[in-house]
Amino acid sequence: MLTTIAIAAALLATPVPPPTDPLTTEIGTLDTKVFDAYNRCDLPAFSGYFDPKVAFYHDTGGATFERDAMVDGVRKYICGKVKRELIPATFHVYPIKDYGAIEEGEHRFCELATGRCEGIAKFVMVWAKQDGAWRITSVLSYGHRAATPAEQRSAAGR
Repeated sequence: MLTTIAIAAALLATPVPPPTDPLTTEIGTLDTKVFDAYNRCDLPAFSGYFDPKVAFYHDTGGATFERDAMVDGVRKYICGKVKRELIPATFHVYPIKDYGAIEEGEHRFCELATGRCEGIAKFVMVWAKQDGAWRITSVLSYGHRAATPAEQRSAAGR
């Protein structure tokens, strides 16, 4: 009887994960749409998620301060070569009062020719909500590194 009570008490003390935050769900859905367009090289759809004056900072590629230049870089260096995969456990969203949201996480890049996912980077995106529409105003892509063998195996099991 005491064991049953102890088990019941332990179960009641176990925290239940809170329901998914609506903002996190919304930004997660947008992330999926943005990078689906990116991976399919649907540049008109992809560019539509970005503010015309987006500030894009890339630790190895430099800075870009307009959407057209950023999209041109995707056309030149990504389309037909690489796809992006979000690492779900790293995905976080934080509200920005009276403005929008900050999205952060890590993603891996997989070569289309080989299917190998050898590169990982951290990212931060700032989303603004204006007149009911979300647009990315700033992007930081940094900490680019080679994936460890374990991370490569994890990507292979996706």
